[in-house]
Amino acid sequence: MLTETLIRKTKTPPKSTKLADERGMYLFLTPAGGRLWRFKYRFDGKEKLLALGAYPDMSLAKAREARDDARKRLAQGVDPSVARQQEKRERSEANANDFETMAREWLENVREKWAAVYHSDTLTRFESYVFPGIGRRPIAEVAAPELLALLRKIEARGTVETAHKVARACGQVFRYGIASGRCDRNPAADLRGALKARPKPKHMAALPASELPDFLRKIDEYDGELQTRLALRLLALTFVRTNELRSATWAEIDLDKADWTIPAERMKTKAAHHVPLSKQAVEAFRQLQAMNGKWPWVFAGRAPTTPMSKNTVLFALYRMGYHGRMTGHGFRALASTTLNEMGYRPDVIERQLAHIEKNAVRAAYHRSQYLDERQTMMQAWADFLDAQQGAGPNVIAFRKGRVA
Repeated sequence: MLTETLIRKTKTPPKSTKLADERGMYLFLTPAGGRLWRFKYRFDGKEKLLALGAYPDMSLAKAREARDDARKRLAQGVDPSVARQQEKRERSEANANDFETMAREWLENVREKWAAVYHSDTLTRFESYVFPGIGRRPIAEVAAPELLALLRKIEARGTVETAHKVARACGQVFRYGIASGRCDRNPAADLRGALKARPKPKHMAALPASELPDFLRKIDEYDGELQTRLALRLLALTFVRTNELRSATWAEIDLDKADWTIPAERMKTKAAHHVPLSKQAVEAFRQLQAMNGKWPWVFAGRAPTTPMSKNTVLFALYRMGYHGRMTGHGFRALASTTLNEMGYRPDVIERQLAHIEKNAVRAAYHRSQYLDERQTMMQAWADFLDAQQGAGPNVIAFRKGRVA
């Protein structure tokens, strides 16, 4: 029977040698210096050999434990070699179905259904908060307590809303795993009520119409980059979403036809959106074309191969003195409120805002683009803004539009 001392004192042999232990186990010594544990046994009348590990990574005591486990399997009528191969396959399958692999597969599956920015933000949250913790865990083994611990860390940062978004996204991954046969349950569902309550939604800051004249003058007098000033002006003229504006490409814009068509993949609604351009908007785009016409982006970033930063507009508003009082999204709220008060039809305004019709029946039958009315409205809106810019403080003179 072998001892640790005997093994350590045994020199490397000139040819392969076996040092017997007991119950079928021995240490196989090679001329290259290998010391390998082997277990010889018989199954169904055939002699077989099971590799247990290498010394000294596997000590004598650990090798004997592995041998005894194999002998227990034999007593149960199980071939230990076959059992080990099955375990390896199961581990390989589990590793192939870890949470990160499943999450990325699910994200790829929903890519065409989502707006690019929403898809990117969801992936970023996974990479920042989830993958470092449970990314390499087999999805079928992730339990509610470890998922909760991960979400608690996000809460501790003071980002409760983010914790809820991550929990919801994880739940969708688990549901995808269940549907595709890679896991049996959704532990995210067990966390209902376990997280801190969501904060009350904050409405995007938007100026009251009474401050519009002074605000427009401040845009015109903005002393930062010309591109940023034009971005602010175009947000006021078109009231598209900030991401839709900053990621605009010249391929989308036909200045001769005064039309900007934002492709479906860039829209929150996943449907192409037409933005009729007023004369003032066309002029602003022509100024940008003279600056950035050689690049694909209308608003070129610091590296012209990328678009302008998403924070550029917000920081410009801060510099103008509107911190907490106005955002890029605020242009939309301001336009919506004012155009409704001017008497334009709500359907026309909502279509120009690219809002989703919440009534499913109405959405199915109400697909009019109202392009003629929207073109008229957008030109009237641009003229109204010009009039406000030249008006005295707090002067709002509405020119009524077409009323339903």
